Amino acid sequence: MSLPPQVVHLDAPDAPGGLTLRRFEAEADLPEFLRVLEESLEHLRPWMPWAAEHTPAAARRFLADRPARWASGEAYTYAIVLDGAIVGSCGLYRHEDTPADGIEIGYWLHPAATGRGVATRAARALAEEALRLPGVDHVEIVHDPANRASGAVPDRLGFTERPRRPAGAGELRVWRLCRPSSGSGGRSAG
Repeated sequence: MSLPPQVVHLDAPDAPGGLTLRRFEAEADLPEFLRVLEESLEHLRPWMPWAAEHTPAAARRFLADRPARWASGEAYTYAIVLDGAIVGSCGLYRHEDTPADGIEIGYWLHPAATGRGVATRAARALAEEALRLPGVDHVEIVHDPANRASGAVPDRLGFTERPRRPAGAGELRVWRLCRPSSGSGGRSAG
């Protein structure tokens, strides 16, 4: 099974500060991850159902579970590191309702890191890595329609909006980017 890289440099590796996506290190990253997550909860609660049920133990379990999920291909989760500090998380995920030829991109940021293009750059890098994986023909970004900031990311990156999916009390916006067909020279909106 082919896996995505463990570290994705979005800026030159020797550049001061910069933006990097890297696999979480469960024990080493826990204190910083927990602080960033707890500082972000109010910002995340309207959009991320798991934020309402956050506990330090749940965060510890989340990080501890990452290596097994990475190895199985179920989830490739990265710390978003900006200027040497964790400012959020992103990843490629397969859910039980994910088509075999697709993968979903998810992301969240600390409020201080928003509005700076970080989520867009991270999602672009993840989409590129996802479409390099064997058998992945498309990537999707799914979000609450009221979360305009999350919706701006796939729109900026050339994803095409798909039919909405029902969810709990409402529906979810779905955006898709397909692997370019050979010889087309461009991206397919599938």
